[in-house]
Amino acid sequence: MNQDVKDFLLEKAHLYNHIDFIENDPIQIPHKFAKKEDIEISAFLTSTIAWGNRKNIIRSAEKMMNYMDNSPFQFVMEHKESDFKKMPESIHRTFKKEDFVYFIQSLKSLYKKHESLESIFLIKTDKSNQNLKENITTFWTHFFKLNYNQRTEKHIGNPNKNSACKKINMFLRWMVRKDNKGVDFGLWNRIPMSMLSCPLDVHSGRVAREYEILKRTQNDWKAVEELDYNLREINSEDPVLLDYALFGLGVSMK
Repeated sequence: MNQDVKDFLLEKAHLYNHIDFIENDPIQIPHKFAKKEDIEISAFLTSTIAWGNRKNIIRSAEKMMNYMDNSPFQFVMEHKESDFKKMPESIHRTFKKEDFVYFIQSLKSLYKKHESLESIFLIKTDKSNQNLKENITTFWTHFFKLNYNQRTEKHIGNPNKNSACKKINMFLRWMVRKDNKGVDFGLWNRIPMSMLSCPLDVHSGRVAREYEILKRTQNDWKAVEELDYNLREINSEDPVLLDYALFGLGVSMK
């Protein structure tokens, strides 16, 4: 890889990885909370609807938090069927009320068995793996153990189905990655940052191809692994730091 490209992308990553980033990004939603479980749940739900215009994502996520009386963990654990009656049928684009209801029910089931969502990502995983493909698949399997409408599956990517898993990788970046910049939370300590993958989407993919660190034309799991390889060549310990560069440059290239 061209050293000038490496240096340029690292420079841009450090530029955008700044506390000011929070103000216009959906990550501001979990930053409203202090309790670990509230942060996890609000981050998980917000990342789940993170596609489209960022202002609309933030607005929809705020509404979800309001539906839960801004106490996500308490709502998950103590909700009643009547609590969903005030909700509209559409939460955000194709994420519907029935999807939200299932997410809440599944989260309750998971928290009754595990102290943190991190624990589910660590079940039956091989520490010799280079990325979190197996971990994400494990989480997907456990999340969809209750009865559900099959259409709800599309809101959580499955790498075994060659999904790029943009939203779940975003959630994992928020939870795992830690530094002193104050954007990502770094709440989870048992998953190494070196195993994180970039939340690949149309914009980050376009920038990655522009700078020739991604050749595959489809945004799928194979593309994620190709991008993983090149980002780790730039920063092996913290590859998704470069997500800030890809995102920031993608916004400026719109």
